[in-house]
Formats: sequence, structure tokens, C-alpha cells
Amino acid sequence: MNPRDLDIGNWQLGFAAALIVVNLALSASLRLGLTRSLLVASVRMVAQLLLVGFILDYIFALDHPLPVVLIGLVMAGLAGVAAANRTTRRFPGIYLDSVLCVFAASYVVTGAALLGIVNVEPWYRAQYAIPLLGMVLGNLLNGVSLALGRFMDGVARDRDLIESALALGATRWEAAHPLITASLHTGMVPTINAMMVMGIVSLPGMMTGQMLAGAAPASAVRYQIVIMFMIAAATALGAFGAVMLAFRALFSARHQLRGERLRMVHAAKPAR
Repeated sequence: MNPRDLDIGNWQLGFAAALIVVNLALSASLRLGLTRSLLVASVRMVAQLLLVGFILDYIFALDHPLPVVLIGLVMAGLAGVAAANRTTRRFPGIYLDSVLCVFAASYVVTGAALLGIVNVEPWYRAQYAIPLLGMVLGNLLNGVSLALGRFMDGVARDRDLIESALALGATRWEAAHPLITASLHTGMVPTINAMMVMGIVSLPGMMTGQMLAGAAPASAVRYQIVIMFMIAAATALGAFGAVMLAFRALFSARHQLRGERLRMVHAAKPAR
């Protein structure tokens, strides 16, 4: 069967959109307060994906490195901002730190994959560069957000214990080291859990998409293995960088805790 015979038309998309009624019915019957959020999220998702589809069609046709690099910068910047936005506590400079870590980790790992693993020629082929970067960023921002949130919550919760350790002569690294390791553990656990059940409980989206497009299962599996190792490496690098920059911002060179730099950000109430 030709993969094009399975192209999804407007009627099929409309039928798929009707499946959201299941979520709306549960929200209404159980009074979850998610009806408006579900509708807004659904409309935004469709609009954003359709817009991205048009943009990618144009970029694919150009076959030039500049638009590929520019869209990659925009994607990394938005991912970094999203990672910081998901935290409930913040310090001055958290957005810049988050963007830098997400950008550095995603570009290093994606660049290594394009040049040393997939061996794309030329390296800026949008068909490979943008999807690989997007899959890395989608998981990386979660790891960075979780690690940052765990670190800042820990600083606020254990402030007295940390200051006592510093007062007794501990260096800032000694006082913060347990919290740093716990934060990195929190940031990387979701990726490790996903890797543990992949292929047994879940079939990843990229692998499924390739097989639906007509690729051989063995080839799709190899690409998915590459993607998961990319995600694991990028998450580790991004989470480590973000936590270390937060450590530098909240612990001075004089081995003092600067807890006053943390501010609480109240989460928005669920839309109804």
C-alpha cells in the first residue's frame, strides 16, 4: 500500500477532533473545571501545528541553512522560557539561564547527531535538523523545569539547615551538594522511566510515524534508539547547567545563602 493512500483529509481531522468530547464530558460531569482549558488547548494546538506545517513546507523548499538556524533559535528560546515559566519560585536571571542551558544542550546534542550519527549531507537539511531538534527540546524543557523547581523548592524548604551548615564552616558546595544531586535526579527520572518501558509498554511517536510513512520497522527502531539517547544526553546536560547556574545565583562566593533572591510565583487557577 502506498503511504499516500493513508493521507488524512479534513473529514478525518474533524472526526479526530470530535474525540475531545470524551475529555469535555468527563470535565463537565465530574466538575473538574477543565472545560475551557481543554477547548483553548485544542484550538491552540491545531492552529500552531497548521502554522508550523505551512512554515516547514516553505523552509523545506528553500534548502538553505539560515532559516533552519533561525527557526532552531526561536524553538530553543521558547523552550527555555517555557521551562522557567513552569517553576513556582524564581530568581533574577532565571529566564536567561534557562534559555542558555536549553540552547547549549540541544544544539550540542543535535549537532553531534546530525554530523556524527545520522551523517546528514548537508547538515542543515530541514527534514532532519528541525524534527530532531524539536524532539530533543520537548523533553529537555521538562527535565530543566523539574530540576530547577526541585532545587529552588529545596532551598526554600531547607533554608535553616543550609544556613546552619554554612555557619558551621561548610562550603557552599558542601551545603548544597545533597540538594543538587536530588534536583538532577528529579530532572532525569522521567527520561529514564520512559526508556525503561519503551518498546514493551509504549511505541514512541517518531517510530510509529516512520512506520506509518512506510519505513521498515528495523530502520524506525534504530532512529528511535538514536533519539532516546539524544534526549537522555540533552536532558542531563541541560538540567546540570540550569541547576549549577541556579546554585551560583543563590549561593555567593563568600559561602552565603542568598535566599532573599527567591520569590514565589503563585500558579494560575485552572480556567473554566
